[in-house]
Amino acid sequence: MEYKPLGKSDLQVSRVSFGCMSLEEDKSQNNDLLHTALNQGINLFDTADLYGNGQNEKTVGQAFKGIRNQVIISTKVGNQWRPDNSGWDWNPTKEYILQAVDKSLQRLQTDYIDLYQLHGGTLHDPIDDTIEAFERLQESGKIRYYGISSIRPNVIREYVKRSRIVSVMMQYSLLDRRPDEAALNLLGENNIGVLARGSLAQGLLAGKPAKDYLNYTAAEVTTSAQAIQLVAGNSRTASSVATQFVLNHPVVTSAVLGIRTAEQLIEAIAVSHSSALTISEITQLQQAIPPHKYEQHR
Repeated sequence: MEYKPLGKSDLQVSRVSFGCMSLEEDKSQNNDLLHTALNQGINLFDTADLYGNGQNEKTVGQAFKGIRNQVIISTKVGNQWRPDNSGWDWNPTKEYILQAVDKSLQRLQTDYIDLYQLHGGTLHDPIDDTIEAFERLQESGKIRYYGISSIRPNVIREYVKRSRIVSVMMQYSLLDRRPDEAALNLLGENNIGVLARGSLAQGLLAGKPAKDYLNYTAAEVTTSAQAIQLVAGNSRTASSVATQFVLNHPVVTSAVLGIRTAEQLIEAIAVSHSSALTISEITQLQQAIPPHKYEQHR
């Protein structure tokens, strides 16, 4: 497994990370998956207080109890569950973040979080207060570093300008190259790492039946999937090629792959052992379909 520093931090992150959101209720199976991933070199495990109304954090915390120093745990904050559990509301206030972190720490069975991320964000948020909350938590030792999870260029620019974020989690794939146009260069210039999610575009680049995706038609999705398969040939899987396309960008620190089953974990580990794409292969994939640009949040 290859590792790369996450932005300005001293976190050495595996190039393939474990997205925990899809984990189900089987505790034994979850423990096996998480421990196998760790044993195979994956060291970043990403969760959020939103997932399963905190149950996902509990799953991760229980799995790594006693070996906390061997893993990098990232979680997220900003979505507050309603008292009746009917849904959640966006709450990026300093007051909420400062009390939500303690609940995450308790569920994760740890006294610190390696990477604490704002789970979204808009220009209407009290951004300076949000940043102050993260700074205070960092000073207290409850978190080591902080970042944001956002695809909005205008929000990303504000946090780059006003905060000390070390990372941005964002959707990025052959079928979503919008970050190329508005965000990736900015983040690279400021030494901020990218945790890429959605590398397989909901599985559409890894064998699932084509359908409309973002602004692409099902026919264009098929064209992309065929280009991926052509590059893969007989020696690589489609998911390996799709993920290596994402990892090719120098600003991308890690591809966060959603893992729920042993088969998906095997595939994720295979990605980490697959060869990097050549320049000609990257060009071939890029030319399969034209990229789109952000229509909103510019």
